[in-house]
Amino acid sequence: MPLTFTLDPVVTPELRDGILDLWTDVTNAGGAVGFVPPVTREDIRPGLVRQFVSMAEERSRLLVGHDEEGRVAATAFLTFNTHPLMTHWLWLYTVMVHPRHQGKGHGRDLLAAAERSARTVDGIEAIRLACRGGLGLERFYASCGYKEVGRVPNAIRVAPGDDRDDIIMLLPLT
Repeated sequence: MPLTFTLDPVVTPELRDGILDLWTDVTNAGGAVGFVPPVTREDIRPGLVRQFVSMAEERSRLLVGHDEEGRVAATAFLTFNTHPLMTHWLWLYTVMVHPRHQGKGHGRDLLAAAERSARTVDGIEAIRLACRGGLGLERFYASCGYKEVGRVPNAIRVAPGDDRDDIIMLLPLT
């Protein structure tokens, strides 16, 4: 079953809890979404609060995908640049699909929904995202039309002795 995507949903306690569960489950399954497992919802909560503050300040927009049972199954945050010379592109952050939904094409669907959403914003000409090396994520994003435009070797320290590249990907919209 396809996911149903909503841009700028009303943030209810149920949505907040669904995103916390998603972020926790994705991290604990090995997903590269800002944390290293094991984590709890309380470990994730400050990061989510920062995202909600960014949304309230209109610096970020939330895209959420719900499954057929109405559960949060995917998210991405579209975050605007505040630097006046870079307002023509936005960042895509915290791109995640719940492990129970992976392998069904929902990641591609999420990226397509993010692209459609970005195209509705006046003046946006590209989407940038960063991903952690060592997991093959850059190949997945490339298969969705993104191009690798930068790489900082060993910029992400997952654990002592486990440094990963920070890979920057770009999707032109024009």
